[in-house]
Amino acid sequence: MSLEILSSDFLDAVMLLFMAVTALAIARIRNLFAVVMLSGIYSLLGATLYVILDAVDVAFTEAAVGAGASTVLMIGTLGLTSARENVTPNIKAIKGFVICSLVGAALVYASFDMPSYGDPEAPIHHHVVPRYLNESASEIGLPNVVTSVLASYRGYDTMGEAFVIFTAAAGVITIIGRSRRRRTKKDTVDKKSGGSEA
Repeated sequence: MSLEILSSDFLDAVMLLFMAVTALAIARIRNLFAVVMLSGIYSLLGATLYVILDAVDVAFTEAAVGAGASTVLMIGTLGLTSARENVTPNIKAIKGFVICSLVGAALVYASFDMPSYGDPEAPIHHHVVPRYLNESASEIGLPNVVTSVLASYRGYDTMGEAFVIFTAAAGVITIIGRSRRRRTKKDTVDKKSGGSEA
């Protein structure tokens, strides 16, 4: 095993360790603003890990959506809610922990069917990948294979992801706008009732 592979694996392990520590901090903190900031940090760590793994397109999406748009939307939501998390009963917390543990165990069990990490004999390396690498420049006319895949071969999938992000943003904006209208109406009613009493 070469020194370059060892150093890459070491960086992967370090980034995963940082992400695990950040996730534990998010689970322990009750201040929701701190949780939002740590969530942004978690997304940036994930984007860094994707860059190390040579998945720059996924890293860009994670940084833009996870650390950027999601953080802004969560901060906007905090403006309409409390900055502190409500204390949940221990029974609900235990149920949540059990459910998360079962789902995590099922995902780990499902991962046993995956090919080994870096296996050159994995099915994905013998299906469409050779065609993408060898033919995309002549078929699509773009020098970047990732751009060819996202914009052409998987164009409908990329368009669907854009619709999902747009729908989520539109939903949040609608909820925030509706809440502001209710506040304005309530303030108007309070002023009228206060004026009539005087």
